[in-house]
Amino acid sequence: MKRIFNLLLIAVLAVSCIKEGGNGANLKVGDTIPDFHVTMNDGAEVSASYLREGVSVIVLFATVCPDCRRTLPELQKVYEEYFPKGVKFAFISRAEGAAVVGKYWKDNGYVMPYSPQDDRDIYELFANSGIPRVYVCKGGVIKSVFSDNPVPTYKDVDSALKQLLN
Repeated sequence: MKRIFNLLLIAVLAVSCIKEGGNGANLKVGDTIPDFHVTMNDGAEVSASYLREGVSVIVLFATVCPDCRRTLPELQKVYEEYFPKGVKFAFISRAEGAAVVGKYWKDNGYVMPYSPQDDRDIYELFANSGIPRVYVCKGGVIKSVFSDNPVPTYKDVDSALKQLLN
C-alpha cells in the first residue's frame, strides 16, 4: 500500500507542472500585465496598477512542482537583493491555499510575500499551462519571461532586473 501511495505521489508531482501543449504562455515580452488584485499573506493588497509603477516581478508557482521547488530558493535571493531597491514582487500560487503555501514557506524559511490562490483564475490571466512562470516588468510591460525550460536561476532574473534598473 505504501509503495502504491509513493508511486501515485511521484506521478502527481511529475505532472504538476507539465505543459499541456505549446509553450503555455498567454502573455509574452511586450505585453502589458492584465488587471488583477490579490491579498498577500501579510495582508497587503497588491494590484496590477501597483505593479505597473516601476519595476516588478510576478511569480506564479505551486509548491508541489519540482521546478518551482528548485527556483524558489533562487527567487528568495533575488527578493532579498532587489526588494530594498524598490522592486515590487508578487508571488502568486496556482491553486494552492494558505495552509499549504504557508507551511511550505515556513519550512523553507522564505520571507517573500505570497498570495495563496485556491483556484487558477489569476494564473490563467498569464498562462494556460506550465509553472513556474516569472514575469519581469517595467511600467507594467513584460520585459522578460522565464518558465520551466530552463528553470530560472538567480543569475537569470538578476540579469533581467539589472537591465531595467540601469
